[in-house]
Amino acid sequence: MAKGHRSQIKRERNSQKDTRPSAKLSYARMSVQKACFVLDAIRGKDVQTALAIVTYNPRYASSIIEKLLKSAIANAENNYPDKNYSLENLYVAECYANKGPTMKRIRPRAQGRAYRIEKRMSHITVVLDER
Repeated sequence: MAKGHRSQIKRERNSQKDTRPSAKLSYARMSVQKACFVLDAIRGKDVQTALAIVTYNPRYASSIIEKLLKSAIANAENNYPDKNYSLENLYVAECYANKGPTMKRIRPRAQGRAYRIEKRMSHITVVLDER
């Protein structure tokens, strides 16, 4: 059991929160591996370069990650007026995809057999920071 009053525990937990601008997409209909191909390409890049990479990347994941990156940029501009983030100094500090739930489907095969198809989902997070 945790020590202290419930409000004290919540106060401590909230003080350790990450205050960098970010955006998260839950239950994206793609596997983690496919999302990571695009995320690896933009990790550590500045925002302008990352947007250019995902705009012209032919993968399906890049269109979703482009929207997520634009959302993170908008969050930096609108949700943190005291920090006053400038677009030129922002870069992709962290971006990762975690495994989500898997939808299981059945595919009929020859001689009465059934093969399982797993439609995977992922939770994608993009965290920005200022240089």
